[in-house]
Amino acid sequence: MASVEERPDVKPPWWQEYVPAVGVAKSYERAWLPKDIVAGLVLSALLVPQGMAYAELAGLPPVTGLYTSILCLLGYAIFGPSRVLVLGPDSSLGPMIAATIAPLLLANGDPARAVALASMLAVMVGVVMVVAGVARFGFVADLLSKPTQIGYMNGLALTIIVGQLDKLFGFSVEADGLVAEVRAFGAGLADGDANVTAAILGIGSLVGILLLNRLLPKLPSVLIVVVLAAVLVNAFDLESHDVDTVGVLPQGFPPFTVPAVSWDDLPPLLIGAFAIAVVALADTMSTASAFAARKGDRVRGNQEMVGIGAANIAAGFFQGFPVSTSGSRTAVAEQAGSRSQVTGIVGAAMITVVLVFATSLMQYVPQPTLGAIVIAAALSLADIAGTRRLWHQRRTEFGLSIIALLGVAFLGVLPGILVAVGLSILNVFRRTWWPHQAELGRVEGIAGLHDTESYPDAELLRGLVVYRFDAPLIFANARMFSDKVREIATDDPDLRWIIVAAEPITDVDTTASDMLQELDAWLNEHGVSLVFAEMKDPVREKIERYELTRTIDPAHFLPTLDEAVAEYVRQTGATWRSPQAEADDGGSRR
Repeated sequence: MASVEERPDVKPPWWQEYVPAVGVAKSYERAWLPKDIVAGLVLSALLVPQGMAYAELAGLPPVTGLYTSILCLLGYAIFGPSRVLVLGPDSSLGPMIAATIAPLLLANGDPARAVALASMLAVMVGVVMVVAGVARFGFVADLLSKPTQIGYMNGLALTIIVGQLDKLFGFSVEADGLVAEVRAFGAGLADGDANVTAAILGIGSLVGILLLNRLLPKLPSVLIVVVLAAVLVNAFDLESHDVDTVGVLPQGFPPFTVPAVSWDDLPPLLIGAFAIAVVALADTMSTASAFAARKGDRVRGNQEMVGIGAANIAAGFFQGFPVSTSGSRTAVAEQAGSRSQVTGIVGAAMITVVLVFATSLMQYVPQPTLGAIVIAAALSLADIAGTRRLWHQRRTEFGLSIIALLGVAFLGVLPGILVAVGLSILNVFRRTWWPHQAELGRVEGIAGLHDTESYPDAELLRGLVVYRFDAPLIFANARMFSDKVREIATDDPDLRWIIVAAEPITDVDTTASDMLQELDAWLNEHGVSLVFAEMKDPVREKIERYELTRTIDPAHFLPTLDEAVAEYVRQTGATWRSPQAEADDGGSRR
């Protein structure tokens, strides 16, 4: 679980702040050990097949997935703040890794160079994360809004599934891009390139994983399917039917290796590293928050960045590739009784045992089954229910989600993440640029003043408009504010006061300040007073600093909306009247 201090009023010692493993070791309870060992054994059974499958998704040899799993688990166990989060190769990062390193490889590129590029990418992701965490840039995770994150993941799921279809059917295609891959796969099927035996094995593996996940979710579906598939390959000699298998893995613990890449490789790797860091952080923060919320713990975003960074750096120096948090593997660990990161250490130890003493165990694992594992993971990435909810709740954000999906599907994985981040930022700016505006009136039986669009029968005071602007006043929306206020003044010849309900206005920049000065002078020429109510103290201080009170009467800044309305009534003797009564008397409906 995400770490939480025993006494929030006491500053933790430095080792607990920056190296959480020291604090965990000091507070570790002996009763946790059996549960952590069992959870680690269960976790390792899942990590081995998934690690190999996600390595191939990234365009790397299967064994690198095991190397990555070992070192990232150890790195996060030392520097990660969460007690149960599980890091490792991830289906959402696989296409991003492939998209980053593929352009740097020659045709039929050397696997050793691919591993070096992926390892350097992991180191760069790790450095970016550690530096950002130390600099307290944990807020970067917010660059992906929920709608654009849903769209990005849906597009990623679609891309992954299409990219694995040829492996599932026992053949391969050479194509770049979603549309090209779909066409190439269809052409391959039409030309009879599919291996029937491999297709039956692959589709059967996929169906088995999905059914077990649905009917018996507590069982390790991936492990069960991999074991059964390997038994079938061995028992019926399916390799003689051209069913590709993983084969015997290289034996031994991965050696410490400094990735050897050229200087020309670094700029494109750095671009990919930043994109992967954003996705990994957003994924980790959402997963950490979900698990922390179960027990009321808090998430330490900046230390999470350090923990993820350490995991990536450790993987990168031992022939691994970039990693992220896995919600599914974390859930498995928690259900198995995990109490601390000792679970991850046990998992890393078991994978090491496989590499040192039992590499032949993997030789009969069929490639179509690895493709099925990846497709099953991709299906879990897709959030159809969330997309449907956006359609019903907010069409604008549904549109953003679809654009993010299309960006990934048609522009590619890395451009897709840039599109998603850009859309999130533009959406924030749009809400500030075109904020909600309202004119307010009194509604019988409801305290306060309310939007006249929602309550068209709200009572009004002749000669007064109460106007609310739901955003900070900045250069982007200053003209909109001015135009609306001028429109209000022009439409009502009896207007005497415009009270701005200023509580939502959290800032006024210099552009807006100049606008207010010109607007107040224009209103004064038309016999209308501009009055502010409920303006926050920091905003009022800026008004004073801009010397706006030389133009706007200081008496026209009132602490509450009720006091501002009461002052208007005191000066004019106006009474509340319904819009219909005003219309019957020939007055303004405003």
